Amino acid sequence: MARIGCYPARRNDYGGLDPRLTGAIAGAPGRGGGVGEDVAEYGRSPGAGGRGTGRPGPAVLPASLRVWLGLIAALAALVVLVLGVTYADDGEPGAVDARTWAVVDGAGPPWRHVALVTDFLGEPVGAVLLVTAVVTGCLLLRHPRAAVFVVTGAGLTVGTTALLKPIVGRTIHGEGNLSYPSGHTAFLTAIALMVSLLAAGRLGLGRAAGTAFVFAAGLVAGAAMGWAQVALGSHYATDTLGGWCTALAVLPVTAWLVDRTADRLTGRATAGRPTDEPARRRADVGRRADAGRQECR
Repeated sequence: MARIGCYPARRNDYGGLDPRLTGAIAGAPGRGGGVGEDVAEYGRSPGAGGRGTGRPGPAVLPASLRVWLGLIAALAALVVLVLGVTYADDGEPGAVDARTWAVVDGAGPPWRHVALVTDFLGEPVGAVLLVTAVVTGCLLLRHPRAAVFVVTGAGLTVGTTALLKPIVGRTIHGEGNLSYPSGHTAFLTAIALMVSLLAAGRLGLGRAAGTAFVFAAGLVAGAAMGWAQVALGSHYATDTLGGWCTALAVLPVTAWLVDRTADRLTGRATAGRPTDEPARRRADVGRRADAGRQECR
């Protein structure tokens, strides 16, 4: 009769091994787990919540938000294109710009101070301070991928607006003052989108709640900076709309690229590591099996 460990391998009525005896392989209570338990742990998929994924942190673009934010990015890019073609080489406000300017222009001292403070966040010094603060928060939370995302996202957003301005050629207050799209509005919107994306992933928000949360954060930040730019006479309203849409178009793509690059680099690093840990596990399993056989003698 075949044996399993110290027990005779009885067979059931169907010719298979008795499950009560084969269960001994899985480990007995008080022994800290048996052979089967070790094999199950060794074969666990790294993506099933166990260690060994090699991932430096959670994704900056949650999987549940990719489709909706991708659609928003596509629509935003279309708006940027349409506005750019409409106001190319123009130096005068459009009908929407004139009406908006009539409403927000001439803000009193209290509101003008608020506008100046908001505008400072988009200036070089204010932007560096804001990015540094967000990056520091990411590092304190041990999320280096998010820190890379913040620096990359802010840089690509501002870089895109700087690239589009001479292409569109729209000016304000005379030649040389390129205005479309608004870099200030794009930058603050980008910061709000990145912070809200990271918060949505950390809070585990679903598709609808997460998308609404991220979009609302970007809308509030874009509206605040857009108002400040128009109130200070630095941009037309359509310039700020173009800047807001630029951030909406750039950030989801940037997040996807950061995740993809980080996963690829992590995969290469993991593939190049020696397999000492699996070999050690297999050796431990073998030693336990040998010890069990010695106990039966």
